[in-house]
Amino acid sequence: MDLRDLWRPSGGQSRLTWRLLGSLIRHLPPESATKTAIRNAMPEGDLRQASQAADPSTGQWSQTEMLLAQLIDAVRYLRYTMLRLEVGSKAGKPPELVPRPGVSPKTPRKRQLTQQQRELLFHRIHGGHIDGHVLGQEAQPATVRRQVPNVPGS
Repeated sequence: MDLRDLWRPSGGQSRLTWRLLGSLIRHLPPESATKTAIRNAMPEGDLRQASQAADPSTGQWSQTEMLLAQLIDAVRYLRYTMLRLEVGSKAGKPPELVPRPGVSPKTPRKRQLTQQQRELLFHRIHGGHIDGHVLGQEAQPATVRRQVPNVPGS
């Protein structure tokens, strides 16, 4: 039964095609009963071949698996921090993140400042003038005085 059948006038004929059924099955979570039954029905040779050719880094992860990977990363980093506090620089490099599917590993980039950015930074640090303004001082807004009329009896 297709959910679309529930809204067809008088039920109508089911339009669940083999292609739609295959798509629905392919997008089930790996721990679903249907996927488990398919894996259990596979011959041992096919299952071994499929597991050798599989790349877990390209598979889809559920929200639970992503949260678990974040938890593992947090525990590893806390352990590294505690070790760093105890032994100092002998603790080694920080731990690597758990590889996630579809997420490329972050490599630290060292940004190089352009000459113009270096000059601007130098002037900001040392309070230099740029374009006629003294850095570190905000422009004072012009004060507007309002004439209050004299009201008799006040």
